Amino acid sequence: MHPDPLTPYGNRPMVTPIVNAVNYEYASFEVLRQITEGEIDGYTYHRDDNPTVREVEKKIAALEEAEDCVICTSGMAACTMVYLTYLRAGDHLLLFHDIYGANYKVSLILERLGIEISWMNADDVHRIREYLRPNTRMVFLETPSNPLCKVVDIHAVRQAADTVGALLVVDNTFATPYHQKPLRHGAHLVVHSATKALGGHNDIMAGAIAGSKLYYNELWFTRQAIGTTLDAYSAFLLDRGLKTFEIRAAAMARGAEAVAEYLQKHPKVSRLSYPGLHSHPQHDVARKQMERGFGGMLAFDVGHHQEDARRFINGLQTIYHAVSLGATESLICVPHLTTMLYLPPERRAMFGVRENTVRLSIGIEPPEQLVADVQQALASV
Repeated sequence: MHPDPLTPYGNRPMVTPIVNAVNYEYASFEVLRQITEGEIDGYTYHRDDNPTVREVEKKIAALEEAEDCVICTSGMAACTMVYLTYLRAGDHLLLFHDIYGANYKVSLILERLGIEISWMNADDVHRIREYLRPNTRMVFLETPSNPLCKVVDIHAVRQAADTVGALLVVDNTFATPYHQKPLRHGAHLVVHSATKALGGHNDIMAGAIAGSKLYYNELWFTRQAIGTTLDAYSAFLLDRGLKTFEIRAAAMARGAEAVAEYLQKHPKVSRLSYPGLHSHPQHDVARKQMERGFGGMLAFDVGHHQEDARRFINGLQTIYHAVSLGATESLICVPHLTTMLYLPPERRAMFGVRENTVRLSIGIEPPEQLVADVQQALASV
């Protein structure tokens, strides 16, 4: 029998091997039978499973305190796999406006498939029962939210969802499992854009879905059917990113706290949202369900017009003007023109995103360097 690809010499390599094989030779017909009947772990075809991918899945499952995890090609692939697995014509899906904007595009496709969709503002979470229907099959939220860092009480939403038997799905991309474990608070499934803090280096695109073994089996079927299995090299890079994930997450939270504390006193910042500040409307909820800090994301309004935000961003020297988040470098963008561009203009404004709103993802630079950069850039506004 050929050796296990992850232990090729009888002892485990320090670095997860990149197994690029599309197909695998069977040592015997009996081994094939054992693999296909689930008696032993094994591999037949990359679309089904891959040793490198499987290694990363187990690590993310452990981070989220889940029984298992499915890795796929992007964060939006993860969201779409969840929708396709658990929704069908006639079902009702409740989405929060305060989720990544590309979900709006997917919602248009789902509506064509006969799925009813409602949207609600995270600020109205106390009224969630008014939005639920007898045919609500799923509630999908993100906390802290993208881009305004609103915080949603996961446990309270789960209690409401249970009244109609709906599945609760939580996007944990902003918080990361370092700061928040949604399954502890009642989520059925946790999704990630692993492109962000889990990978952490702006060099891969991947998605993750964590939950029970039952959910894993159902989602694995969808992934195998539609072919969204991650390639082995991206899985290797994601695995490498996970080795420093907790160190990076801690550094990002320290930097974000320092920048937020500086910004809350600055006269040219007209609105600031960071869950770690006592001034945040849902700070008490954040304290209840987040730990070891409050993440590396914050949002704020610069001055009163988009021109103010433009001058501020153009003046930055350490922080990069770029989309995405959770990277080693600090990144800033104007959501109205980037992450929210998927939405019609009126929808971008209806839950609080303004033309002068900026979203800042803190990296691993020294906090004092980031504060100094923000300070000198605001001087040009």
